[in-house]
Formats: sequence, structure tokens, C-alpha cells
Amino acid sequence: MSSEPNAPSARLTQQPPIGLFPRLIFGSRWLQLPLYVGLIVAQAVYVLLFLKELWHLVAHSFDASEQQIMLVVLGLIDVVMISNLLVMVIVGGYETFVSRLNLRGHPDEPEWLSHVNASVLKIKLAMAIVGISSISLLRTFIEAGNLGTTRSNFTESGVMWQVLIHLTFILSAIGIAWVDRLSDNGHRKENGHATCG
Repeated sequence: MSSEPNAPSARLTQQPPIGLFPRLIFGSRWLQLPLYVGLIVAQAVYVLLFLKELWHLVAHSFDASEQQIMLVVLGLIDVVMISNLLVMVIVGGYETFVSRLNLRGHPDEPEWLSHVNASVLKIKLAMAIVGISSISLLRTFIEAGNLGTTRSNFTESGVMWQVLIHLTFILSAIGIAWVDRLSDNGHRKENGHATCG
């Protein structure tokens, strides 16, 4: 008699066999694995770039002007922000689209990973791109005092285009967040109607 109550639950947990074609489609997500490994290699290149720039900063710290040091430091911050963006794409993308990392309870689990999905990942990436663009624009503004001289790396139209591109990134991030919010509100209303019904 004691085995009868367990029988229905065992039947509920038993999964029907998956066909060959659905298994092939579902398994195709592993084709993204080399892409994430490639991004890890790209991050290693950024670490080398950071160390090279840091070495130049230390080696020339007594010869360089304050403006030059500030530009190098902003370049270092830029590298760190791009590296953070790579981590978000590698970890968040792998967790969302390939396979679970099973980091629950791990002391080093990133705070944002617990609630990451494709929508959250898009917003975080958009905000990271705006941050990277801001640093790049700040570097341009610091050098803007040399506009019109031979020491300048930028032209007036180049600065204008950088500002317009930065504003485009900001508007895109706002648009992505707004569409996500509308979608989230729509899901909440549907769930509210479902629970009321």
C-alpha cells in the first residue's frame, strides 16, 4: 500500500524521450561555446594591453604632464570597462543561452547573475557601452584644447560626430530599457488577470 502514493509522482517526474531532431536543435546551443572561449582570449589580450599601458604610465610618470597622465589613466579605465563588458557577455551569455553555471551559494557568485536573463543582459550591455563611450568622450574633451593645432588628434567635425554617436548610444539604452519596462508591465498585467480569473 505504501508504494501506491509514490507511483503517480514517479510517473510525473519521468520525462518522455526527446526525438532526434529536437535533441539536435537543443544541442546546437553548444556551438556558441567556441565564441565564449574566443571572448576569454580577447579578455586576456586586454589584460596584456592594460599591463603594457600601466608600465608606460609608471615608466614615464616623472616626464609626463598632468594631462598626459590623466589621458593614460582614462585609457586604463576604458580597458577595465571593456573587460567588465566582456565578463558580462561571457558569464551572462553562457548562463542564459548555453548552460547553467550552478554558482548558487558560491562566495564569488556575481550579484547580478542571480536575476540575469536576455532582457537584463541587453540593458546591462547598453549601459556598459554608454559608460565606455563616456570615457572615450571625456578623453576627447580633455584633448579638445588643442583643436586647430598640429598637436590635436581630433578635428571639430570628429568631436561633433563623437558627441552625436554618444547621444545615439544613450537614446538606444533608454529605448531598450523603456521597451523592456513596457514588456515587463504587460507580463505583470497578464499574470494579474490569470490569478484573478
